[in-house]
Amino acid sequence: MAVGLGPLSTLHPVPGFELGIASAGIKRPGRKDVVVMRCAEGSSVAGVFTLNAFCAAPVIIARQRFAGPVRYLLTNTGNANAGTGQPGLAAAERTTKTLATLASVGEEAVLPFSTGVIGEPLPVEKIEAALPAALADLAEDNWAAAATGIMTTDTLPKGASRQFQVDGTTVTVTGISKGAGMIKPNMATMLGYVATDAKVARGLLQDLLADAANRSFNRITIDGDTSTNDCCMLVATGQAAVAEIAQPSGAAFEQLREAVFAVFAELAQAIVRDGEGATKFVTVQVNGGGNAQECLDVGYAVAHSPLIKTALFASDPNWGRILAAVGRAGVPQLDVSLIDVFLGGVQICQQGGRAATYTEEQGARVMAQAEIEIRIELGRGSHSETIWTTDLSHDYVKINAEYRT
Repeated sequence: MAVGLGPLSTLHPVPGFELGIASAGIKRPGRKDVVVMRCAEGSSVAGVFTLNAFCAAPVIIARQRFAGPVRYLLTNTGNANAGTGQPGLAAAERTTKTLATLASVGEEAVLPFSTGVIGEPLPVEKIEAALPAALADLAEDNWAAAATGIMTTDTLPKGASRQFQVDGTTVTVTGISKGAGMIKPNMATMLGYVATDAKVARGLLQDLLADAANRSFNRITIDGDTSTNDCCMLVATGQAAVAEIAQPSGAAFEQLREAVFAVFAELAQAIVRDGEGATKFVTVQVNGGGNAQECLDVGYAVAHSPLIKTALFASDPNWGRILAAVGRAGVPQLDVSLIDVFLGGVQICQQGGRAATYTEEQGARVMAQAEIEIRIELGRGSHSETIWTTDLSHDYVKINAEYRT
């Protein structure tokens, strides 16, 4: 059940960035499961990747190549090509070589991406057979189809788009993402692709991507599991008739940053809203921290607690579980007598104890809502952080218990 996530809004084409979709039948016959993306020659490409030590073969290759002259991004679903050792690397390289030959570019100009079941050999022949059709399908207005093509356990495609004006010229930022489980990104998300037709210096683009990912994809969690395949790419095709953005200053950069941050935030929150089995979209806001890290430590302690997540599913205002999570977050010399906790607009804890005005009926009304905010005031400083998460339902267990069957 997707919480507050409806059909895709308008995804504006990005000049110089094309997408093509085809069916390889990797997991199910007829399913569109191969996506090829083509970047205009001269595009700047930035990337962030999982920090999981067991990273997948395509992550290893993409991380090695993305600083070069990238022209194509090749994505397959249904198979993660992770935990596959040297044969997995050879398989990923073979698919990129085949695409490079078909597209008449160097093999280093093709980046591979995979998502799906871990530990199974990549079905190279099936992917190779689908590549001509994906290339023939390339078009700048194929974002919506590509958003569906990269899905695995997602119930709905995820996309976002923004436009702004620079000296009378329209600049576009559009992106898609996928992910619904094994979500606690570490420098990226499950898979995310964002493109703009602005011309941006590569170093600045990389910094912009890292900042955007940290404010969005690195602030979401569904189950606390960082994937082996997390990747997020930001491409600047330079096709808009505006001057190159080379410095992190000026009106054009500020507009670009605002648009990129908005797209990333929407994509990241869409992943949470479509979390496996999710019935609640939960914002955990931690204020008054002595530094950002202790705010994150508290936020994740709450967001990852199975007891809190199951209480959210049951709409049970069992607020003692929140206090317990805050207390075990590892914040040094935490003075619990300074802590206030709110469920929505209802104060449940005041100065470390039950708020005098709180009633169980107030808490139950908030917990019955599909969108819930848990706000924690630490009273230690001026830092704040926000994390988005879900409840933990019967369906989450069922989906993951039956994932390979």
